[in-house]
Amino acid sequence: MTDKIEQLAQEKRARVRASLAKRRGKEGRFRFYGIGSIFLAFTFLVLLLGSIVSQGYTAFYTTEIRLTVDLSEENLGIEGKPLNDETLKYLGYRSVLADAIFDAMPEVTSRGDKRELFRFLSNGAEYDLRDRVAANPDLVGQEVEIWALAGDNVNQFNKGNIDGSLPESYRQFKDKHIGWFNQLKEDDRVRTVFNSRFFTNGDSRDAELAGIWGATVGSFYTLLVTLALSFPIGVAAAIYLEEFAPRNRITEIIEININNLAAVPSIVFGLLGLAVFLNFADLPRSAPVVGGLVLTLMTLPTIIISSRASIKAVPPSVRDAALGVGASKMQMVIHHVLPLAMPGMLTGTIIGMAQALGETAPLLMIGMVAFIVDIPSGPLDAATALPVQIYLWAENPEKGFVENTSGAIMVLLAFLALMNACAVILRKRLERRW
Repeated sequence: MTDKIEQLAQEKRARVRASLAKRRGKEGRFRFYGIGSIFLAFTFLVLLLGSIVSQGYTAFYTTEIRLTVDLSEENLGIEGKPLNDETLKYLGYRSVLADAIFDAMPEVTSRGDKRELFRFLSNGAEYDLRDRVAANPDLVGQEVEIWALAGDNVNQFNKGNIDGSLPESYRQFKDKHIGWFNQLKEDDRVRTVFNSRFFTNGDSRDAELAGIWGATVGSFYTLLVTLALSFPIGVAAAIYLEEFAPRNRITEIIEININNLAAVPSIVFGLLGLAVFLNFADLPRSAPVVGGLVLTLMTLPTIIISSRASIKAVPPSVRDAALGVGASKMQMVIHHVLPLAMPGMLTGTIIGMAQALGETAPLLMIGMVAFIVDIPSGPLDAATALPVQIYLWAENPEKGFVENTSGAIMVLLAFLALMNACAVILRKRLERRW
């Protein structure tokens, strides 16, 4: 009898060990799958960021060509004219630049070749020279050495984005152009500098002149309108629903619809903005104020949900203590609950703003896809936004706009990372554990 009991005990222990081994095996496989998933996601993220950075970092520098320009009155065409600001705006700067680059390459003699050589200079070089002379009229009558902005093909070849080893028929930058460029480089007439225009200019038809400043200002005004409307409305709605609203069927329907609105595709809000703000209210098309109104509708559910969660996280003892010392319900909410819930509310708002910053579809629907060169001076001026600018450049097949697209994506990702970092830091600094 004792042997049989011992045998049964051994069999039970064997089954338990087998069960434990099986459980450990499942746990090991589950851990392996989890680590593998994280590694795979991280790999894809690195590949994505690597692809963006490899194509976009070249947007942050550009090419210039050293020229000696003759700013004599004869060359500028101002003989007999008064030398004032209005006259200096409309002088022959284009011909001055043409003469300068022809003098730098005297071996280029035919008319067609000279036309192609002049395209080594960007259209912006003429305006840069004009601004320099207008800022310092004493330059008139002198020979001045300048660094002129190179055209897009020269710029892309200097950056290595045009492969000179390809057959000539497959590239716009021909063999003779490469020869001219190499000659300029041997004469120490080519340099690479930081592309400040990318951060200070608005959009342009020329890739080397196009910048993100106009779109950045447009995004700033759009987010300013969004924040000014969505934060107070979202916090007030959260306070009412969490602290004052009666628990009935109407309140439940409102809460369900708020949760559903958080999952509605953003383009639906764009269609709503098109119908209400443009067609019905007749607000200006392409204006940041309209973009801000549309993004407010899209961001409100996120702010309301996060604000309600923050209010709910405040312990009931805080409310009871405030009411116990004679505070009214409004005083209890404003002076005790709201300050404790504010860190979570601000975190949710910043995350909502980051989401709004990256939205494109609703802004396309309200017309913020126009080609805007000027920098907007207010929320009622025509403007575009940074995600829409990226969309516009991505449609252009020119190599210069390809690098501009990736460069703008890098800037947008930096803004998003900064906003999310602010949300994390804010929560860590201000949150209180109960």
